[in-house]
Formats: sequence, C-alpha cells, structure tokens
Amino acid sequence: MTNLENFTPKLTADGSFTFVSQEFGESFHSHYGAKQESFFKFVEPTQLTKAAQKPVLRLLDVCYGLGYNTAAALQTIWGVNPNCNVEVIGLELNPAVPQAAIAHNLFDNWNCNYIEILSQLAFEHQVQTPCLKAKLLIGDARSAIAIVRESNFLADAIFLDPFSPPQCPQLWTVEFIKQLSLCLHEDGLLATYSCAAAVRTALLSAGLAIGSTPPMGRRSPGTLAARIKGWKAEEQEAGGRGDGGERGDGGVWGVWEERGEKFLHHPPTPPTPPTPPTLLTCPSSSPLCQVEKEHLLTRAAIPYRDPQLSDSSEVILKRRQQEQQASSLEPTSHWRKRWLSATQGRDFFGTSL
Repeated sequence: MTNLENFTPKLTADGSFTFVSQEFGESFHSHYGAKQESFFKFVEPTQLTKAAQKPVLRLLDVCYGLGYNTAAALQTIWGVNPNCNVEVIGLELNPAVPQAAIAHNLFDNWNCNYIEILSQLAFEHQVQTPCLKAKLLIGDARSAIAIVRESNFLADAIFLDPFSPPQCPQLWTVEFIKQLSLCLHEDGLLATYSCAAAVRTALLSAGLAIGSTPPMGRRSPGTLAARIKGWKAEEQEAGGRGDGGERGDGGVWGVWEERGEKFLHHPPTPPTPPTPPTLLTCPSSSPLCQVEKEHLLTRAAIPYRDPQLSDSSEVILKRRQQEQQASSLEPTSHWRKRWLSATQGRDFFGTSL
C-alpha cells in the first residue's frame, strides 16, 4: 500500500483528523481526539516540558504514523526551550502514511510552526536544522530497532504507538519491548496508550517499572514505564503498604525518585506470576487500581512472544493462544465477571485486554 489516495481524512471529536488503516482495520487515533491523544497519552506522561530544559533531548517515536506524536513533542519542547537540541528517530512501516498527512494538510488546524520540518521528514526521511536532527526509518520496526541500538541512541522519551495488540502483536512482544528498553535512557520514560495485561507483562519482563496514566476520552488508562536506575526499593513489612520493598515472588516495589512517581517493577526474567496478596500492595502516586492489579494475575497477562523477532502476526497470536490454553492462571472471563458490576471495573473495561 503506497498510494496516498488510500488514506481518507476522518474527523475526530477535537476537530483534528486521522486515517483508518485498511491493512490493520483500525483507526490511527482515538475518535475522541487525534491531536489530544498525542499530547495527553504521550507528551504529558513523558514530561517533556521538564525534559526540554536539557541541552539535548532524544525521542524515539515507534510507529510514527501521521507524525502527530512527534509534532506534539516538538511543539511542547520548543515552546518551553527554543534552544533545546532535539534528536528524533521515527520508526514507520508505511511511508505513505506521513506523506498522506502532509498531502491532506492535516496539520493546518494545529497552529503548528513546524509543518515544513514534518513535510521534509515525511518525504525525505531526514531533517537537520540547528536545533533538530531527525530521521525516519522505514520498514519493519523489529528490524529498524537494531539500527537504533547500534547507533547507541538512548531516548529520553519513547512513544510506543502501534495498532492494538490483537491486530499488531509483533510490536507488543516480550522480545521487541526488551529491545526498546535497551534504547531508553536511565532517566527516560516510555509511554503507551495500552493498558493490556499482556503489554504490561512484557514491560515488566523487560525490567521496567510501570504505572498508569489517566484515561483520555475512553474508560481505560494508558501505561508509563521507566528503567530501574533512578529509583530505590525500601523495606516493606509483610502485608504492609510501604513505599517500596521486595515482594514474595522476588519482584520489587520501587519509587521513581526524580519525578516523584511510583511504579511497579518486576525482574527481567519472566517469573511465575505473583500471588494476589503480594501484588495488591503496590503504593503509587499513579496507582494501578485493584482491577488492574488482578488483571495481571489472569491469562490475559500472558504476553506475546516472538523469539527471533521475525514471526508473522498469525504465528505470534497462535503461540499466545496455546500458552493461554495450557495456563493455570485465572481465566480472564472470571476476572471480568467479578469486576463488571463494580464501579471501578466499569471504568476500566472497554479496551483490548
């Protein structure tokens, strides 16, 4: 699919436009607001207004798409610090997507001063100005991430924005997310719109700490992840609620000190899932609610796997299905039924679990 005519602008609730992918059968953005999603789900959680005070800020935009997330990031960063030197690497499968966004003038109502930059990036795949060094790597992100790693690029912010896990499982696997974690600066943050248990398990298995980000328009939250360095574990009494400490399964509750946020961390090697009493002791300023914590104890939490980073989506989905069928974890339907009548549960449901 390379023809720009394959993309027809679709109006979203905040007045911005998106596209619908014929290949994946999904919209590129939430119908609640495409532009709004870029700011609320990616830019704000990764705290770019604070990071913009740094002399150099590095951004990895996974599934660049229409370019909205990068545009929102540049607008935010240079609005705070016009002299910040920004380095951007975007990963995108289909070059026609960002080109169609420019061809349809989708940034006209953004009040964005960087359309020329975005246009050059879309059509030439690289831009260099006194304050920006950006490149767009076209192709399968599973291959492109190796190029990012080889360049020793460590991102202050990673935007993880593929299509949903059931439609694009290859970019939500334990193996791919592990590669992303190796491209994250020790003080960096990774943001995604997804709160799927399989995604959160993959983030935890990569040695990242996780927390929830607020819902935007829909019921379910997003997820924020950070590397372990920069936060500490503290003693926690058994059954108590401290600020951090070891869990019964060898995991650790930790506090991300620099940003004053708290996350749940799990060791890099996928362990036997923790028992509910241990998991439910997470103290966090952006806490996983009870329904989310118990979600991580169900078969929905079995992650997608792609050992060689080369399997088709069908193979990845089948592998997970087989693992779920053989699992002794609680069926997700039981968890859903248990929580469906509760207010907290009703607020959470409505996403790909």
